[in-house]
Amino acid sequence: MSETATLATKQNPLQYVTDQLHELREKGVAPELRVLEGEQKPVCVFDGREVINLASNNYLGLTTHKALRKAALDAVKRYGAGAGAVRTIAGTMKLHLELEEQIAAFKKVEACVVFQSGFTANAGTVSAVLGKEDLIVSDELNHASIIDGARLSKATIKIFRHKDVEDCERILKEHAGFPGKKLIITDGVFSMDGDIAPLPQLCDLAERYNCIMMVDDAHG
Repeated sequence: MSETATLATKQNPLQYVTDQLHELREKGVAPELRVLEGEQKPVCVFDGREVINLASNNYLGLTTHKALRKAALDAVKRYGAGAGAVRTIAGTMKLHLELEEQIAAFKKVEACVVFQSGFTANAGTVSAVLGKEDLIVSDELNHASIIDGARLSKATIKIFRHKDVEDCERILKEHAGFPGKKLIITDGVFSMDGDIAPLPQLCDLAERYNCIMMVDDAHG
């Protein structure tokens, strides 16, 4: 084997990742994780400093609620520290089914499915409901998880201007003869600006044009 060939086999094919990280650090734009010490509270300690926490999803303070602490401890004693498998194989526990039944009853719907996160909910739901023969009509400022779920479905995707009901209807009119199923999808409350989608008008459009209506209300 020649010296050139030997050198080629010893090169790290992932060296470019290290190089890019070094470049980002030199520019001062490399992301750094903030490390939480202790409980997730309105005032807590990150990286050794006490700060007011405005970036948490713990809106209702449930992570430190006494009743939930006790329920979590009781569940660990009875069921262990986790399901031990994904739900579709061997990880669906009786607790999962009880939770889904209670949520369905609360929402007055036929059934409910619980996902691990809002991101997986959108990725799983959109691609399960629609396929490559279908049409998705999506607000231009929808959350990244909606965008990824739409792409995974392989459906045709059309974007309407943010909160613009007339632009949404324009797309629906242009695709009135579309052969597949149609879905209008929007955030209920948009994650970045906190503005609210015109849900009554969009629901009216969904009924008028025989569309499925899907709302991601994670930020509501």
